[in-house]
Amino acid sequence: MEKENLDNLFERLKGSFDIEEPTQGHQDRFLEKLNASKGVTSIYKKRNSWWKPFSIAASVAILIGIGLGVLNTRPTLEEQVAEISPEVSQSHFYFASLIEEQVKLLESESSPETQRIVDDTMAQLNKLKDDYNQLEQDLVNGGNSKLILSAMITNFQTRIDLLQDVLDKIETIKNFKNYEDEDYTI
Repeated sequence: MEKENLDNLFERLKGSFDIEEPTQGHQDRFLEKLNASKGVTSIYKKRNSWWKPFSIAASVAILIGIGLGVLNTRPTLEEQVAEISPEVSQSHFYFASLIEEQVKLLESESSPETQRIVDDTMAQLNKLKDDYNQLEQDLVNGGNSKLILSAMITNFQTRIDLLQDVLDKIETIKNFKNYEDEDYTI
């Protein structure tokens, strides 16, 4: 019977229930009144008041930074040179790989007898590389492109010739050392 009374009660009150959400901050106001009645002061609202504006400002700053970073990307020097002359980019790749192979070979041939020659060669290669970088910059800045391209290729050829000459000298030093060692008998 009681179930029927409850069902009847709910049927009668149907549509008159308050189903709306409380307004924003209702819980904070309720807790504040509750604490005030107990004599407790709340610091919750003071702590929370600066957090939202700060997080919004930080988000906006991050988005602006990312946007500026994406929009202000400048092409590298190599990309600019490749735009001016794609052939230079291809020849740079070819010559650079060839030079890198010879440098590795030179470093593997290094010994106490040849260390000075290897160090001097590496210093000369660094100077030639700096010259090449300057030539790239001159090409990007709009210099005489035919003359600069010719100088760039000459720079690569000079580096390759230098490495080949030094490798030949190291081979001669090794052969001379082996020849001297054969003359000594124990």
